[in-house]
Amino acid sequence: QLYLVESGGGLVQPGGSLRLSCEASGDHFDYYAIGWFRQAPGKEREGISRIDTSGSNTNYAESVAGRFTISRDNAKNTVYLQMNSLKPEDIGRYYCAAVLGYGRDYWSITFAPGDYAYWGQGTQVAVSS
Repeated sequence: QLYLVESGGGLVQPGGSLRLSCEASGDHFDYYAIGWFRQAPGKEREGISRIDTSGSNTNYAESVAGRFTISRDNAKNTVYLQMNSLKPEDIGRYYCAAVLGYGRDYWSITFAPGDYAYWGQGTQVAVSS
């Protein structure tokens, strides 16, 4: 069982930056790959980034590649999402989620929300001048 809590959201101007954190409590955080998802008003939840159990492998959606960076610190049970060059279309509620990665080929994990067993409550991001 993992409990995930996101933080770091807020209002930022276009071109600005935010760093989101996803802090986990529970057992064996390092057994889980972590994904970041976002959901804009009236839109489906979208997977934007994920990271494997050790932090060695990462994936990004095309919409954020080159602007967002995911990382993790297993000693702190935390995954980060550094978001740079934010655009108005990045607005939404950002969620982190965990999928068991131990003993599993990381490249078999997708952005399908149903693959992820544990979810946080989300943190809101707004981008506006």
